[in-house]
Amino acid sequence: MTKPDMNNLEQTARRWLEERGVTVEKIAELVYYLQSKYHPDLTMDECIENVNRVISKREVQNAILTGIQLDKLAEDGRLDEPLQSIIRRDEGLYGVDEILALSIVNVYGSIGFTNYGYIDKQKPGILQYLNDKSTGKCNTFLDDIVGAIAAAASSRLAHRAANAE
Repeated sequence: MTKPDMNNLEQTARRWLEERGVTVEKIAELVYYLQSKYHPDLTMDECIENVNRVISKREVQNAILTGIQLDKLAEDGRLDEPLQSIIRRDEGLYGVDEILALSIVNVYGSIGFTNYGYIDKQKPGILQYLNDKSTGKCNTFLDDIVGAIAAAASSRLAHRAANAE
């Protein structure tokens, strides 16, 4: 499969994801996790295609860049208190990380909300790694962004399957 033509913003968003250990394939595994029981003939190529289409959206790229930048600043101790501690700890009542993620989920309709809520609680695959505080990395925003991309790609896939039927 060839990668779509990408603008600079998209290239940067993809590069930043990869620099944080997140590949399109790892996100596609989450899509497969969410959708394979509903689509028995689902392939990883279809999951990858849907993830790529989600990442190609400007509002998704903006969320990726914003979230990763905030995580990196917190990781480097470069935010003012009390925000530094809140983001570094991934405080449960903070919620802004989920709000940013919901801007991604919103792109493909309400089914994305249930997919996102489910995957955020289950934390399979790359999400488990991103939530591992022992790595020394701060992924307060990134874990939610990755879950949201997977949820949006799952929604896109579900909508396309419904239209094909």
